[in-house]
Amino acid sequence: MPAVEKIAPEDRARLIADLDGWTDLAPARDAIAKTFQFKNFIDAFGFMSRVALKAEKMDHHPEWFNVYGKVEVTLATHDVGGLSALDIKLAAFMDRLQ
Repeated sequence: MPAVEKIAPEDRARLIADLDGWTDLAPARDAIAKTFQFKNFIDAFGFMSRVALKAEKMDHHPEWFNVYGKVEVTLATHDVGGLSALDIKLAAFMDRLQ
């Protein structure tokens, strides 16, 4: 697997803009976040299960919090201390599931 690198500041805004509804948490934290809303717990859990399978294949795991139909997600790459291409890829995958 190629080395993961932190996204360059000049590329950050463009890459995040290509995503659907993700919030840039910089400068408070070098991460992105989004809240997904589902009609019930089963739909939210199903989403989380599909993401978990993809995350495990990527060896890149989200921070998330779930209550009933709401899933709050934060993505950052701990190995680089901030946002990487892995975060953008996983965010785009999550967007396609919704």
